[in-house]
Amino acid sequence: MKINIYKNKNLCKVRTITTFLTLKKDKSTWESEILKASNFCNDLASKFMQNSYDVQSIRIVTNAFGEYLNTENLKSAKNDLQFLSDILNSLDVHNLRIRFAIGEAKIKEEIALLPELIRDFGDLCNACVNVPIDEFGILDNELINYSSLVVNKISKITPRGEGNFNFTVNFNCKPLIPYFPASYHNSNDENSYVIGLETPDLLVAVLKEFNSTCKELKHKKKFKSYYDVMSKALQYHVDGIKNIIDDFDNNEFIFKGIDSSAAPSKNCSSMCEVYEELGVEYFGASGSVEASSLLTKVFKSLKNIELVGFSGLMLAVTEDKGLAAGIIKGEFDIRSLLTYSSVCGIGLDTVPIPGDTSIEKLNALMRDTGTMAFRLNKPLTVRVFPVPDLNAGDMSVYESDDLCNCKILEVR
Repeated sequence: MKINIYKNKNLCKVRTITTFLTLKKDKSTWESEILKASNFCNDLASKFMQNSYDVQSIRIVTNAFGEYLNTENLKSAKNDLQFLSDILNSLDVHNLRIRFAIGEAKIKEEIALLPELIRDFGDLCNACVNVPIDEFGILDNELINYSSLVVNKISKITPRGEGNFNFTVNFNCKPLIPYFPASYHNSNDENSYVIGLETPDLLVAVLKEFNSTCKELKHKKKFKSYYDVMSKALQYHVDGIKNIIDDFDNNEFIFKGIDSSAAPSKNCSSMCEVYEELGVEYFGASGSVEASSLLTKVFKSLKNIELVGFSGLMLAVTEDKGLAAGIIKGEFDIRSLLTYSSVCGIGLDTVPIPGDTSIEKLNALMRDTGTMAFRLNKPLTVRVFPVPDLNAGDMSVYESDDLCNCKILEVR
């Protein structure tokens, strides 16, 4: 493998610098806390860019919004969120995208506020619900049902149902996830930050380079070599990023680690290209589970740094142009995505489904995902997009810059 391939910083982007902080009921303190996080992110982003690493976004995550917003009714919650939104919109963040998460909704009354809050504040109102299990290993189905009602209502009151981009249901997810909307923060934890990367371009490049020079290796040896070249490339950039962080003078936020997930987007190589370079005919074909397991091992292999968040294989269906194209070709379905989540994955992420999907089916999807998350002790989420007036097999018509259009998947 050519040395300039795996060391190429253009192939490894900092998707997000994500800060976690606690807001209190006293609104007079909010601006100083938000500015503190914003200034910190700006300064660190400058350090990364000085070292030739592109930074795509800065993100701020708070404790559960019920602890600081006035949630007595929808109007009072909107007024407080408007106050926060005005602060966020006034920030000078060097043309970086800023995203904000209001943390988790914990009770029925808070969950019920989310559709209108997300409709009105969008990317400045990312939120999640954490569904636990009881001492017998049984999921909180009441909380799941409330969440399904939110998904359903968001799909009806936001254009094309795109508001569900900002809401997810978490199972077995810990704090310190840098990616939205699964992020949340506990108010008794210290102010901290984590880094999330975008690395599909890097993985595709090093695999192409390896395959061009080592075509005759047998399967077992080739897979071991795939692991080595991908792990080496990721470790090089993680070490470089850690060095930048170690040299960064900061007393406000404590560095907690990195989420090693590849975090694909519609603006980089598709994870489907990674599968193809690993010898899988297409994502969804035989060999996909084996390749998924290998990739997960790679993301878990990084040393000299704390791994947080998902640190696994992300298969975000409508954020990945290759996965979106695979749906159009009929190469995989929802059950396939759940199967791959058994060895990797973040569950069902940005999956378009028919607009008339019943609450009962949504509940069942969440129960399947949640059962797998706790049974296999891994973080999994459900972020599905019921698309109004569309049925399985129809094409979506998303207008969001974050989403790729594809066919609607059937929910059986």
